Amino acid sequence: MTINQSVIADIKAIILNAKDTAIRLVDHERTKMYWYIGKRIFEEEQEGKDRADYGNYLTRFIAEQLEPEYGSGFSKRQVELFRQFYRTFPIANTVYSQLSWSQYKLLLRLDTQDKRDFYIAETVKNNWTVRQLERQIYSSLWERLLMSNEKENVLAVARNEKQPSDAKEIIKDPMYLEFLGLRREASYYEKDLEQAIITHLHDFLLELGNGFAFVARQKRLHIEGDEFFIDLVFYNRLLQCFVIIEIKTSKFTHQDIGQLQMYVNYYDRYEKKDFENPTIGILLCAEKNNAVVKISLPENNKTIFASEYKLYLPSEQQLIDEVKKEINKINNE
Repeated sequence: MTINQSVIADIKAIILNAKDTAIRLVDHERTKMYWYIGKRIFEEEQEGKDRADYGNYLTRFIAEQLEPEYGSGFSKRQVELFRQFYRTFPIANTVYSQLSWSQYKLLLRLDTQDKRDFYIAETVKNNWTVRQLERQIYSSLWERLLMSNEKENVLAVARNEKQPSDAKEIIKDPMYLEFLGLRREASYYEKDLEQAIITHLHDFLLELGNGFAFVARQKRLHIEGDEFFIDLVFYNRLLQCFVIIEIKTSKFTHQDIGQLQMYVNYYDRYEKKDFENPTIGILLCAEKNNAVVKISLPENNKTIFASEYKLYLPSEQQLIDEVKKEINKINNE
């Protein structure tokens, strides 16, 4: 008797799906348990709020009672996290089943509720893993988008309350490409960077942001007997347009804009459908002078962008310095 082997594959998929669902349910119940523990600790702490250092005494006492029986997951530090968890998310229905306890621990480190709301919305929408959420926080995704956008717009797009109406609402500057594994001190050609991006395409799409899909590499254009090659072509379904990326491993020059503009014009005239929006071009460069970029582009430009790439994640101090620098620029304009 011949049996269709697809039945085995289907059954295995059912088993794996059930296991994944069970793991998520268990983790969510654990997260809710920590929330209720935090709520009970907070209520008890309020009873003794007039006593000096009562909160510290309380968490230490609870840990001493629970850790011997339930293990290191109930150490004093963990008990304090439970209390902080409840105080940060005091409404039970704001504890999302899509988020794990490990992800909530990352969110608790953030210093504003707006920032937490943004990363929660992005995690739920994109189904980020713990590692992906951690990377986006460490690469300062929130701050990078805020550099060229209003806070309300960034949050609205993240929460799916509005679709991005302007490319700058989703295009990041700088882009962090530490996952490529290229040493910043090393000498490499543009084709090397392009190949590394293709090799790590999933991570690159994650860095590009919401709605991007890969279309082509080294797209050949025939123009009256001349041949040109576009480094990378993507499509963004949220903006409903093609996105062309040209790679420069050197500093931005105004000549680079001319080449990119030609590619954008070609796609607008020969590839874009009537229902689609104008093509966007991104010059991904090692370094740029913002003043040169600004003067090289029309004042009403909404389709050509220059973004620096970095081959390493920034330190906390570098992020602080970068944000301060951008704020100063805005204040001086």
